[in-house]
This record gives sequence, C-alpha cells and structure tokens, in this order.
Amino acid sequence: MGLKERSATSCGGPGASALSSRCSGVLVLLFFGIWGARTQSEFETSSVYLWKTGPWGRCMGDKCGPGGTQSRAIWCAHVEGWTTLFTNCKQAERPDNQQSCFSICDWHKELYDWQLGNWNQCQPVLLRSLEKPTECIRGEEGIQRRDVTCVQKSNGVTADDTICEYFEPKPQLEQGCLIPCRQDCTVSEFSSWSECSKTCGKGLAYRFRHIVAPPQYGGMACPNLTDFRVCSSSPCTTEESLYSLNVGPWSTCLVPHSRHVRQARKRGKNKDKDKEKDKDKEKEKEKVKEKAIRDPEARELIKKKRNRNRQNRQENKYWDIQIGYQTRQVMCTHRNGKTVALSFCEQDKLPITFQSCVMPKECQISEWSEWSPCSKTCFDMTSPKGNRTRTRAIKQFPIGSESDCPELEEMEQCVSQGDGVAPCITYGWRTTEWTECRIDPLLSQQDKRRGNQTALCGGGIQTREVYCVQANENLLSYLNTLKEKEESQSQSTSKASAAPLLSITFEITASKPVEWKLCTGPTPSTTQLCHIPCPIECEVSAWSAWGPCTFENCDDQQAKKGFKLRKRRITNEPTGGTGNCPHLLEAIPCEEPSCYDWRIVKLEDCIPDNEKECGPGTQIPQVVCINSDGEEVDRQLCRDAIYPVPIVCEVPCPKDCVLSAWSGWSSCSHTCSGKTTEGKQMRARSILAYPGEGGLQCPNSSSLQETRNCNEHPCTVYYWQTGAWGQCIEDVSVSAFNSSAGWNGESTCAVGMQTRKVICVRVNVGQVGPKKCPESLRPETVRPCLLPCRKDCIVTPFSDWTPCPSSCQEGSTSITKQSRNRVILQFPANSGRDCPDTLFEEKDCDPPPVCLFYRWKTHKWRRCQLVPWYVRQDSPGAQETCGPGLQARAITCRKQDGGPADIGECLKYAGSLPPLTQQCQIPCQDDCQFTNWSKFSSCNGDCGAVRTRKRFLIGKSKKREKCKNPQQYPLIETQFCPCDKYNAQPVGNWSDCILPEGKVDVLLGMKVQGDIKECGQGYRYQAMACYDQNGRLVETARCNSHGYIEEACIIPCPSDCKLSEWSNWSRCSKSCGSGVKVRSKWLREKPYNGGRPCPKLDHVNQVYEVVPCHSDCSQYIGVPEPWSVCKVTNVDSKENCGEGVETRKVRCMQNTMDGPSDIVEDYLCDQEEMPIGARKCTLPCPEDCVMSEWGQWSRCSLPCNGSNVRERRAEVMRQAQEGKACPPAVETEPCSLNKNCYHYEYNVTDWSTCQLSEKAVCGNGIKTRMLDCVRSDGKSVDLKYCEELGLEKTWHMNTSCTVECPVNCQLSDWSPWSECSQPCGLAGKMIRTRTVIQPFQGDGRPCPSQMEQFKPCPVKPCYRWQYSQWAECKVEDAQCGEGTRSRNISCVVYDGSSDDIGKIVDEEFCGEIEPVVNGNKKIVLEETCTLPCPGDCYLKEWSDWSLCQLTCVNGEDLGFGGTQVRSRAVIIQDLENQHLCPEQVLETRPCNDGQCYEYKWMASAWKGSSRIVWCQRSDGLNVTGGCLVLHQPEIDRSCKPPCSQPHSYCSETRTCACDEGYTEVMSSNGTLEQCTLIPVVAIPTVEDKKGDVKTSRAVNPTQPSNTQSGRGRAWFLQPFGPGEVPYGNLKTWVYGVAAGAFVLLIFISSMIYLACKKPKKPQRRQNNRLKPLTLAYDGDADILIT
Repeated sequence: MGLKERSATSCGGPGASALSSRCSGVLVLLFFGIWGARTQSEFETSSVYLWKTGPWGRCMGDKCGPGGTQSRAIWCAHVEGWTTLFTNCKQAERPDNQQSCFSICDWHKELYDWQLGNWNQCQPVLLRSLEKPTECIRGEEGIQRRDVTCVQKSNGVTADDTICEYFEPKPQLEQGCLIPCRQDCTVSEFSSWSECSKTCGKGLAYRFRHIVAPPQYGGMACPNLTDFRVCSSSPCTTEESLYSLNVGPWSTCLVPHSRHVRQARKRGKNKDKDKEKDKDKEKEKEKVKEKAIRDPEARELIKKKRNRNRQNRQENKYWDIQIGYQTRQVMCTHRNGKTVALSFCEQDKLPITFQSCVMPKECQISEWSEWSPCSKTCFDMTSPKGNRTRTRAIKQFPIGSESDCPELEEMEQCVSQGDGVAPCITYGWRTTEWTECRIDPLLSQQDKRRGNQTALCGGGIQTREVYCVQANENLLSYLNTLKEKEESQSQSTSKASAAPLLSITFEITASKPVEWKLCTGPTPSTTQLCHIPCPIECEVSAWSAWGPCTFENCDDQQAKKGFKLRKRRITNEPTGGTGNCPHLLEAIPCEEPSCYDWRIVKLEDCIPDNEKECGPGTQIPQVVCINSDGEEVDRQLCRDAIYPVPIVCEVPCPKDCVLSAWSGWSSCSHTCSGKTTEGKQMRARSILAYPGEGGLQCPNSSSLQETRNCNEHPCTVYYWQTGAWGQCIEDVSVSAFNSSAGWNGESTCAVGMQTRKVICVRVNVGQVGPKKCPESLRPETVRPCLLPCRKDCIVTPFSDWTPCPSSCQEGSTSITKQSRNRVILQFPANSGRDCPDTLFEEKDCDPPPVCLFYRWKTHKWRRCQLVPWYVRQDSPGAQETCGPGLQARAITCRKQDGGPADIGECLKYAGSLPPLTQQCQIPCQDDCQFTNWSKFSSCNGDCGAVRTRKRFLIGKSKKREKCKNPQQYPLIETQFCPCDKYNAQPVGNWSDCILPEGKVDVLLGMKVQGDIKECGQGYRYQAMACYDQNGRLVETARCNSHGYIEEACIIPCPSDCKLSEWSNWSRCSKSCGSGVKVRSKWLREKPYNGGRPCPKLDHVNQVYEVVPCHSDCSQYIGVPEPWSVCKVTNVDSKENCGEGVETRKVRCMQNTMDGPSDIVEDYLCDQEEMPIGARKCTLPCPEDCVMSEWGQWSRCSLPCNGSNVRERRAEVMRQAQEGKACPPAVETEPCSLNKNCYHYEYNVTDWSTCQLSEKAVCGNGIKTRMLDCVRSDGKSVDLKYCEELGLEKTWHMNTSCTVECPVNCQLSDWSPWSECSQPCGLAGKMIRTRTVIQPFQGDGRPCPSQMEQFKPCPVKPCYRWQYSQWAECKVEDAQCGEGTRSRNISCVVYDGSSDDIGKIVDEEFCGEIEPVVNGNKKIVLEETCTLPCPGDCYLKEWSDWSLCQLTCVNGEDLGFGGTQVRSRAVIIQDLENQHLCPEQVLETRPCNDGQCYEYKWMASAWKGSSRIVWCQRSDGLNVTGGCLVLHQPEIDRSCKPPCSQPHSYCSETRTCACDEGYTEVMSSNGTLEQCTLIPVVAIPTVEDKKGDVKTSRAVNPTQPSNTQSGRGRAWFLQPFGPGEVPYGNLKTWVYGVAAGAFVLLIFISSMIYLACKKPKKPQRRQNNRLKPLTLAYDGDADILIT
C-alpha cells in the first residue's frame, strides 16, 4: 500500500504535467519487469516438472492379431520424485497413453517361437585386474553373446518379442564362458636323417617332424618342421647336369573347333582344290545311294543300323559324352629355378604335350515333384505325424566331375488335416479267462503228493493266454457305418432270444487276433497265484452220558417204546454242510420210558421218631421235576412219576457206634449190560466212633459197603447212518432264483433237489430195520439245491490269414504257407457247449513273383578319338593318325529278360555304373600290335604245376624284329597253380553248453515245474577255420569240416532241498492248561545247482513247527476210596479211642462224561490236586462228642487282601455225655494270597505258525492261540475258575494268515538263434535269449543266471576290395614336373577283424562285391603328382592325422571338442633356393572320439654335470612343446669356477668334491684346494695266510696304492675336515669314536669284575613240582595249550 500511495503522489499530483515523461518511463520499466518475471517462472516450471510413464499393459482386443490396444499410466512428477498436477508439465510434450498392438491368442503358440542364434566367440571380461598369474591353471573367464529374436515359424519373419514372451520367457542373451589357457604348438620328435641328396659332391640331408597339436587360444606358433645339414661324399667324376626337363600341368579340357572353323583357315589357300574334291565326293555318294537303292537287303540292313543307332542315342540321353583335348607345356629349367631354352636340355624324345580328355559335365536334375500324400491318413494322439516324400529325376549324369548328384528323394513330416480324418487303428492286449487253479506245479521234487492231484488244495497257479487285437475296431466300424445304421435302425432292431433255463446269455464281442508285434504296450501277466479252498473236516465233541429212558416222542406217549439217548455236537462246521459229519445221536431201546421224573436235590436232617433225641428216624428228600435232558421243569409235569419216599436214618445215642454218611455212588463200571458184562455202582461208609458199654454195636464190615446195578440196558446201540448227497437235479416245479444267488461263490441259475440214503445201523453189526432207530430223529433224505450256470465255450473269430511273402523271391523257392488261428476265451463248464476242434488252420501260399533283375548293358566302344589334327600337327610323327586317345560307349538299363527298363531301377539295383570312357590306342606303323591275353590254362591239380596264357602278334608287327623280342614283348606268361593243401584250426572260445532242441509239452500255456528239459547232456561248439598253404582263409568245406568241433557237456540238473516227512506231534507240554506241541523235519539233502532253497534251519539242520495245545485240567483226576477206620496208636486196654492214623486208596483215573472210568498212571494227575492217602485222626471215646467229617471250605471273597476269612462246618453226629461239650462245629482261617485265596486272570499264548491243511502246499492258513486261566501263583487251572468270575475275553483266538507259495522261476522258450553278428570272419556269434515269465517267490526255485546263450557262427572268409600302395610319381620322358602315380585294386581275403590287412586272392572271389574301398564307391587308381626338379624346394606329403585331443584341465574335459591336425613339411634340395620355398602347412579338423592328454618333463640321469631333458605326452610320445617352460628341469649343474684339481668333481650342490678315497683340503675362502689320499685300514680276509694277525699300516700318500677301492677289504677314514693347510681340523666323528672307546673300556672292566666275583650259593626252591599240562579244545581243529 505504501508503494501505491507513493506512486500516486509522485505521478498524479499537481505537477503531473511537468513530470509526465518521467512517469511514463517508470511504467514502461514496471511492465518489462513483470513480463521478465513471468518468463523466468515459466522456464523454471518446465525444467522442474517432467512427464513420467508406466509400463504398457496387456494388449486387449476382440480379435486375435493386429488391431488390439494397450494403455499405460501417465503422470507429472517433480524432479525430486513427488507427483504434482498435470498442469505443471508441458501439455505439448505429454506422451500417449494408448497405442495399437498385436492381440495374442493361445493358438499363436503354434505360429511363433524364439529363434536362437549361435554363441559368438568368448571375449574376456572387461575391467579385470591387469595382474595375471605367471602360470595359467584353468583359463580366463569370459562372456559370450547371442541373438534371440521372435520369428514366425512359417517364414522366419521377425515379430515383436512380446508375442513370444507371452508364452515363454525370453532366453538368456549372455552367458559366462571360459577362455582356456593358451596351448603352444606341439610337434613330434625328428625322424632319422635322410640320405644325401647327391651321390657325389656336396648335398643336403634332412630330417622332419609333424605337428601333434596345433597352437590354440593364442599359443606360440609351430617351429620349423624340417632340419637340414650339409652332407658330402666322394667327388663327382662327371660334370653335374644343371638343366632338367620340366613338364607342366595339363590344361583344362577344351572342345575341338567345329568343322567350319577349321575349314575357314583352308579356304583362302585351296578353294579350287576343295571344290573339285567336293564334287568328286558328291558323285561318289550318289553312286553309293543308287547302288543301295538297287540292293533291297543292303537297304534293310542300313535301316536297322540307323534304328539301332537312333535308339542308342535316345537311351544315352542321360550321358552327353564329349571328348576334347588338353595340352601342357614342356620347359627346360636350371637348378636355380629359372627357365631356359629347350636346347639346353639334351634329350632325344620330348614328352607328349597333348592328350584326349572328357569334357566335364555337371549333374543336371529336374525340379522337385509334388509332395506325395501323407503316409498317415488317420489321427493318432501318440504319433500324430506321418511322412510324405517328393522326388526328382536325373536329367544329365555327371561326367568327369568330382561332385556327385544330390539326393533325389526328400522326406518330411506331415499331419493329415480335415474334419473327415478318422482315428488310426490302435491295438491292445486281450487275455483269455484264467484256467483252473493247479497245485502240482508248486510241489517239490520229493513231494509224495505229486501223484494225487485231485486232493490237493491251498495256494496254486493258474494261467491264461495273451493275444493282440484291434482295440478300436468297434469304433471304426461304427464311424464307417453310421449313416447306414441311422437309415436302417428301425428295420434292423431285433429282440434277443430268451436264454435257456440253465444258462446265462453272454454278450461277448470277441475281436479276432492279430500279429503280436502290433501291440506295443507291456504284456499282461500270463500267470498268477490262486487258491483252492481246503475242505474243512468235521469235528465233533465227545459223547455225552446216556440219558434216562424216555419216550421217542413225549408229545405222543401212546407207544410203549422208549430209548436211552446220548449225543455229541459239531465243534467245527465242515465244508459242504453237516451232511459230511458222522452221526451225532445214538439210541438204546429201553422199557418203561418216561419223559419227566423227580430228582432228589437234598436230604433234610434226620429226625428221630417219637420225638426222641436219638434213635431211628427219617429223612425227607427235597426234589425237583426234570425232563429227559436233565432240565428243571414245572412240577405238574411229574404228576405221573413216582414221588420219592422218606429215607430211614438213625441219630446215634451216647455210647452208640457212630457211622459216617454214605459216600456218593461211584461211576458205573460198564456203559451197558450184557451176557458177560454187568454195570455196578458202589458206595461206602466208615466207623467214626466205637460204641461204649451198653451202646449200639457197629455193623460188620460187609454192612459198610453197598452195591447196585447200573446201565442195565443191553449193549445194542443204534443210530441213523446217512449217505452222500446225490447230484442236483432240476426241479421244474420251483421258479428260478435270481442269478445273483450264490452257492460256494459261484453264480447260480436254477433250483434243484438232492436226495440221500438214510438207514438204521446197529453198532458193530450193520444195517437193521428202521424201527430199531427213533423215527422222530431220522435225518432228512431230500433237500433243495442250487444249480450252477451252464458255460458254453467262447472262442474268438479266426484271425486274418498271415500274409504271404509279397516281395519277390530269388531262384527256386519252397512253397510257403499261411495260417490263421483263434483263441479260446472261455472253456465249457456245467454241460455247456464244447469248444471246436480246429483252432489253427493252414494253407499253401500262391507262388511269389519272380524277382526282376536289372543290369547295365554296355554297348560297343566307339571309335578311338584322337587329339585334333590342328593341335598335334606340329609334333613329331604327326603325319600318322595314331597314338593314344579316348573312346566312349553307350550304357542302357535292361531287365533280366533283356527288355528295356527305367534308368532309376538300375541305379537302385544294378550297382555302380560301368565306365563310360576308356583310353585307347591307335597303333602307329612302328608300334607292336598284339591280341589280348588269353585265359590261363587249367591246372592239373598237382602242387607246383604252372598254368599259362598267350597272346600273338598281329598285322605288320609279325615282320618287325623288335616286336619279336620276348624280353621286351613276351608272348607267353606263366603262373604257379595253387596247391590244394588245407589245414583246419579251431578259433574262438567254446560256446555255452546247448541242449538238443526238442518239443516241450506245454499244459494250458504253462510249463510244469520240474518236468522241463533244462538240464542233462548237451553239446558245446567251437568254430573251425580252414586255411590254405599260404595262410589264407578259405571255405571250411575244403577242410572236409561242417564248421564246428562238437564236445559233449553236462548242464547239471537242479536238485531241490530235501527234507524228511513231518514227525508225529509231540505230547502237549502241559497236562493242564495251554502248552505247545512240536513236530519237526530234518535235512536229508542240501540243494545244489539252483534247486529250491531250504527253509531256515537250526543248528542241527532241523525245521520245527510249534502250535499251541490245550489240556483239560480235569481230564485226569484223583479218585479216593473211603477212609479206613482210624487206627489208634496208643491203645487203651479199656477203651478203643484216642489218636491214630487213617488211610485210603487214591487212584488216578481218566475223567469222562459218565464219570471216572479207566485207571491211568499217577504222573498224569496233578500231584498238588491229588487227595491225600493218609492222615492223623482221633477216634472218640464212648463218652465223647462225635463230629462228622469237615465239609468243604467256603470260597474266599475277592480280593485276597488278608482281611477276609473262610470257614468250614461239621455236624454233631453223637452228643457227649453230660459235662462234656462238643468241639466247635465251625472252623475259620484268614484268606491269604496264594495259600488259600487266589486271583485268576486270562492269559493268551503266542500265535502259532501258520497252519495249512495237510493237503495244501501254501496259501491261506490259520494261526491259532489258546486262552488260559492262570492262578495268581502262576499255575494254569481249569477255565471254569475264570469263567465263574465273569472275566472279559477280548481276544480273537484265530486269525487268517498266508504261507507264501514256493513258485519256481518260469522261463520262456529259447528264442530262435539270431543272425550272425558278423556276415563273415572269425568272431561272429549267434545269440538266443529267454525271459523270465514268472519270477520265483518264496522258497521256489530261483531263476538261473544264464538268460543268454551264444554259439559261434561258421567261419566264412571275408572279401573286400583294397588299394595297393601308391607307386612313385613318374613323369614320362622328363625329369620333373607334373606326372602321375598309380595303384592297383585287388581282392583280398581277411578274417573280419580290423587288424587283419588281408591277403590277395583272385578277383573272382570279389565278383559279387561292389567295388567300394573304405566306404567310397569312387575308385581312383591314378592321380596326378608333382616330381620336384633338382634344386626345387617343395612340400612333403601330408602327415597322418594326429590323435584326437581334447582341451582339458587335470584330466577333465572342458567341453570345447576335440581337434586333429596334419601337416606338410618343407624339403630343401639346394640352399641357394631357400628364398623360393613355400611355407609349411598345417590343417585341422574337429573330432569326437578324443581324450585328454597331459604333458610333463622327463629327465635322464646326470652324466657328469649335464643331463638330457625332454617333454613327454601321457601316452609315451616324446614331443617338443606342450610342457611349461617355467617347470623345465635343470639341464646343467657345472661348478663355477670349474673343478680343475686332480681327483675332484662337481657335486650335485654345484661345489667341488673329491673322489672316493680322497679327503678335501679347503682354502680359507671355502674353495677346494686339493684332494689328499687318506690312510687305509686293511682287514685281512680268508684268503690271507696270516689271518690271525691283524696289522695296521700307514700308507705313504706319495706312493701309488695298489688297493682297489670298492672291493670291501679297506675302509678309508677321513679324520680331517676343511681347515688350515696341510692337515685341516679334526672332524666331529673322531671325537665321537674316542668317547665311545672310553665307554667301552669301562664296560669291559666292569664285566671282568663281575665275572671274577664269587657267586652266592642259591637257595633250594621248595615245592618245585611240575605244573600239569592242560589241553583246551575249542571244538575246532586248533588246540590251545595252557
């Protein structure tokens, strides 16, 4: 505000007019100031705020491909990173937030892919330390890069990377790499020196070496491969020629000039002569034509010849042979390499400078044909692609060209496309039903049950057959006939016919079998383990006691007939129902039957009559009503029974005799009564007290016992006996059950009826009338049954006929057969339809077509074509038309019958092309002409005879003398006939032992174990080779041999482990409760040769089977008789009373349902539970109270904790006199644990071993265990004690188990012998194999180790074409230049190994072998070569390729591949021409079969001050280079200054030392001054005469010594060390010897003193007895002595 005010005052005041100009200036300045400030603000804003963009989002679009859009985020940000408003950034620079893009879909994955470029060369990593180690260990780390682009698969056009990144991340562009350590060039050792280049005068000798490893990774270049030295011999007698005739190379083949070109040269000279000659020729032609027209036969011959020539020209369209010429130069060269005039080379005949040649033609081929249809016309997921091919034909064969024609056929993968492509035929395995389970294959060799196969059960083996079928046959047929089915569906529907009553309709669409090889998946198993249920035997309990006589039917008591019955029950249900059990009920007829009766439970106390206190009385019985089974019933049912009457008794009065109560009736002595047997029972009583005076006397002894009859019924026992159930017969009156009903696990289809026979049988007699047996208990004779379904045989349709040979057959062939088969899917059962008899059919094939053979037909050679006249007209002798030339011929393709064939057929089947051209010779007048050589004459068979061949002079050669010279032109040649001397030699190893082949019976596709011929006598074979007298391999037939040496051999048969039969079961280890019983087998024979192994045996070679057993604790009981009368020991003469002893007999008896029966040994009864047989007693006096026997102790209540008591009672039998009391009638005692009170608990034994049926070998079994009741003191007691306590039982006593079946290893048949591994030679082998069909299991016989057998092939000679060595390079009629060298091709025989170089035989042996040498069909017998001129410097031939060497570190391959190298060394003939020498050459190539080599320095032993050091490769090759110079051992170790003193030498420490026998005398500066001879101590030997005199003499150092050093007779002592002259200082050992001598002197003195001292008398040892010798034997062969 202040500013505004001041401005207004300044410019708007009264003086405004005067100051207007000044105010306007201020305003202008203010305006420009504001504008500048705004401009500066805008500039600052643009530099501070920038646009930022995010990444492009995903391309979005409705359609795939171009046309999509993608967007990204855009914001304005400050340079410091925070976001601001869009207005702060320049809107003109705002980037786009949307752009068009390529919308990617999933199917684009098939169109685009990453294209990976090759990795470039490894480059060192930058910014590394400049300090490098002195020794390279592994190499230098580097990096390498490659190009990765996204391209279209179809055309390779580059696409955006985002398309490929959508499906797969972009591959890495860089990777680390290793630049290996540099490898210097490594060369071999030099060869030996060559001969001198000149035979006289001074020349050069050379030696050369070759490159072993090329320089790599910056290594040093190779040194010179050649070394030279000047050599000289005797002076030359003649002057050396300085000039040589040098022949240059042949020029390229040139086409001769055409006729009009040649004639144009002559027209200028002799035009008139030519015209006249032409007219004369035309006249002559016309005359010939007129003559031919007049002669029809001649005209016909000319026509045929023209047609034949025309045909040959047409058939030779593939070869355009054109013969040209080539020339060469002939020069005369000086030794210095300069060319001079030919006149300097004095030679009569110059080399030919021209020759005929064939104009080279390249191969011409047609365009590619259209692609053939795809080989796969169907769709298959596993291999969706097929193949298609296209071809091209040869239009022009190559002639004279080194390059062959390219491939004429091309193949690529293809996919059948379109909606109508049907799925491909697929194949799968099918199996038949399993055969019946069989047990016998599992039996061991010695098992006695092998013959009885019907009764076997348990684990077994069943088999089935596997065959291959078309898996999708139904699908394909459905697709092919879909329309037909849709149209005729209404007409073709039909109802299925009703099935028979006893069968089930199986809708099985069985496919026909096809060849096995069409199925590729794993083959289903053909064998499996199975189980035949073992029959369960019926087990019954013991018989119950005979019941009372009762009516047969208590509901109908009209009949007077009665029976006594006894029963037993089934304890184990048998297989097939209870009908297989023995009878369960026996009956005895009886009289007066009754269904109900009274049973006396208890007698009341004896009540005296007339209410007296003692005397006779009665006892009233307490009764209950029971039925015939002993069960208590309603008392009303016993209303008809006789009620028991009161029993007379007596209560003793004082001083009366007192008797005990009657004992219980004993068991009946017999179960029935007969003529000789009668059942009796007995009871007794004893005297408790004798009477007093006036008392009732005791009865006599006979009155103390009573007997009665028992079991009075006769011994005639009857029972119903049942027969086996008959066959199930259909019962049409009953409706069929549902098919889901089952009978023993099988499907059933109907209900039938079964009957059986029931008869009444008297024991030990036989069948009786049915009235003897109770009719009401008669078993049923008819029962319903279920009929199993009928199973018809089901077979597959016949397979297609096996194909007959489609390819043609060579020569006469035997008639082959074709066959078809079908497979049984289901075998018939239950009266089903049988299988057809024919499962395999066979018929003859039609004769196969005869093979069409193709051959090359060679036509006549054309005329010999010479070099054109205008080329050779200047050469000597050119006036004659003669000399060497070339001639061609036509070749056509023919069938065997001579008919024309396509050229392609001969290219495939006729072998290599015959030569189209050959050199020819038109003889000159001076040449000698001969006929061709004839064939060699036949040999007469004598060894050493000769055969000959001849030729003859023809033409004018017969008159020329030079042609008649037999030395130069022989007319006859001789050759020794081969000697037919052959010798046979065995080669190779013996074959395996092979059994003679024979048929093996196969039962339902399974071989029976142990019955197969797998062992016994066989034969082994060794191949025989036949050689002729020259050591060449020939056919074995020439040695009258079939090719083998046979030798009998034995394959030992496997013997199974043999055990004895099971022993009998031992007795149960416990007589009461649960114990064990044992049975065992022992080893009879160990297994060998792969037999069944033995089960685990103990140390005595036995195997045990232990099962629990249970012994009834009450099966043996001690039965006591009544006590005898108490025998008083202190007899009172007045009264028979007082203390005494009473006894009784106790017998151990077997307890039965009817009570104790038979007396057994006492040890069978538990001695703790046996009643006592004697005890103390007290016989009461007449006035005493008489008590009865004590009753049983009451049971202690549990738990037994000591606070409870038990009691027992006695009754007063006779009251005492007045004043005397009776003893207590109740006695108690505390309950003490394990004394009179016990706790009880159940105890479960261990499981038994798995128990099988006696008829079973393996399979399902049962393990059992026993439940035992154990008293608290550990004693087993009867189970009733635990059952009375109601203890809980939670254990299962039985459980199922499985014994692994001893399945022997099952092998397939031996396959047919394979083809020979080699077509010829000595090392061929045939192999046959077998496979494991069923691996062994359990204790079965293991599989043999030999699953493959080999047999040597018959020896056949191998033949091949082989080159000879190249001959020396020859230049005809010249000394040097380009010449030729040749070699021959020969047929050689060899033994098939790569080491055999072969021996030459006649070429007829290789007649059927295509001329191929080392895999190359192009036979080269002649090639150009260069013969260096004298003085020339040239390259030697290539060395052989070196071994393949890898780049390695410490023997580890770095992965750079292998390298081979070869080299050419430079040879100098004249030192003056070194400047003209070429460079030495090396050539490398990659290789695969390389190995790592190491190089190390080697050194020889030192020889003086030097030794030899060299580098050696790990394979023993001495090389130059390869070893690190840094590690090179020392070569020279000479001393400085040198050791010049006599008898001195330079030591390893590079100091001067003296020889042996001399001592060093050193100077003050430590150098050797002189070597002084040391004194010698001479020790005489046996040879000396005065051996007992030891002398020591000093030897004068100045006198020569005759003593030889190193002989062992003298030691040279050197007491002086380096020191002052002349003697030096004493050495340290001198002082040591002096000290040792002093100590020795003291020791000797001490010993003398001790020896002379008088010893003390030793004390006599006491008790000096010898210690006895003890021998300890440890059971082995060693004896220990202590």
